[in-house]
Amino acid sequence: MPTQKKIQQVEEIRGKFQEAGACWFVDACGLTVKEVQQLRRDIRAAGGQMKVYKNTLTARAIAELGYPEIPEVLAGPTAFVFTGDDVAAPAKAIKDFAKTNDILQIKGGMMDGAFLTPAEVEAVASLPSKEVLIAQIAGAISGVARGLAVTINGVPSGLAQCVKQLSEQKAA
Repeated sequence: MPTQKKIQQVEEIRGKFQEAGACWFVDACGLTVKEVQQLRRDIRAAGGQMKVYKNTLTARAIAELGYPEIPEVLAGPTAFVFTGDDVAAPAKAIKDFAKTNDILQIKGGMMDGAFLTPAEVEAVASLPSKEVLIAQIAGAISGVARGLAVTINGVPSGLAQCVKQLSEQKAA
């Protein structure tokens, strides 16, 4: 029979999964305390939060949400990195930390109720940030609007030039 404390932890984990844009699973076993603290700071600065829960409680919360089972990922020590709206920034923080520290292993992730492989998590990490994507879209829209304005302005300008040339010809 589950204890009240475990039931509350499962509810907390389930809430974290529901609130998060994504969750990345990492194996941080073997890192020193200072390295883990630095990883947590990097993730927090990127808008994420790293938590460690018991795998059995996490598996139960995932099952209650109707997400696919991932027993191979929840085997062994696992830290869970919950993201905010920008799912790529915490993934980049993990990837950057893993570049300088070979001990950290990306085990996978969960986004929109689907499991992501470690390669897919790294692909998400290579995406530009939300602000950069918005700037790129704004630039593309601005370019189209500028081209349209030049084209629309070209019609009356061309007509005015034709009228001017005709008047010059008739005057001569």
